[in-house]
Amino acid sequence: MSSTPASAHPSAPAAPAPLTSLHDRAALAERFGRDPELHLFELGDLDEPFWSHTAWYTTSADGPVALLYAVGEVPTLLGLARPAHADRLAGLLRAMRPVLPRRLLAHLTDGGVDALAPDYRAEHRTAMLRMALTEPAALVPHLGGASNARPFGPVERLGAADLADLRALFAAGYPGNWFDERMLTTGPYVGVRDAGGRLLATAGVHVHSAARRVAVIGNVTTHPQARGRGLAAACTARLCEVLADSVDHIGLNVRADHPTALALYRRLGFTTVTGYEEAVLTAC
Repeated sequence: MSSTPASAHPSAPAAPAPLTSLHDRAALAERFGRDPELHLFELGDLDEPFWSHTAWYTTSADGPVALLYAVGEVPTLLGLARPAHADRLAGLLRAMRPVLPRRLLAHLTDGGVDALAPDYRAEHRTAMLRMALTEPAALVPHLGGASNARPFGPVERLGAADLADLRALFAAGYPGNWFDERMLTTGPYVGVRDAGGRLLATAGVHVHSAARRVAVIGNVTTHPQARGRGLAAACTARLCEVLADSVDHIGLNVRADHPTALALYRRLGFTTVTGYEEAVLTAC
């Protein structure tokens, strides 16, 4: 009886790498600090009060890390990796299936959403861009521009006393945005008012960590009746100026199909770091 050489047998599929939960904040900070513009949110979430709501996972000592942020009715899954690590991120996400909730909001780079199929059905898939401020000199022409003989005042800092005005502005110009009033105390907000005191435009932060030296701009909003006057540019430029005292890396997220916003941020010196996909995932 002839025997088949061992080399002729098809090799067995490699066992999936074990899922590891991470708990060392300093080690995570060092890991994300190697690519801070990609990992602005992760670095910010190492601070309290966010840290106590986070769970961090990986399958290798030097591979991608995914964050599960459990706040609100729908937890958020954040998994960003450079293209060279896309396959490793997909493997990590597949390994995480047993620990994922039945419904979640996912922010995942290329292939991440598909890696969770067919166990999860994707809804509301949106192509997004992460951008970072790489040319701060481009901000200068927009600083102070909101007060040059125009019918509105200078860009001013906002605080808790401005909460009602902010909510009214968001209702008119950015309905459905994500805003938590605690943001007014955890990071700077700025705004522009008209001669009558009505808030016309604002820019604020989703993340602001002086400890990690990072910030993510968000909630940039102009009232529909005040658009086209450079108010969003003036607010964003002033906010970046304020943030520069406490951070080294400033970024933001923007829809890839929003040409007006993209043009604004590019004029202000922001460039693309990566594309990613935002989607609501529901277990099948």
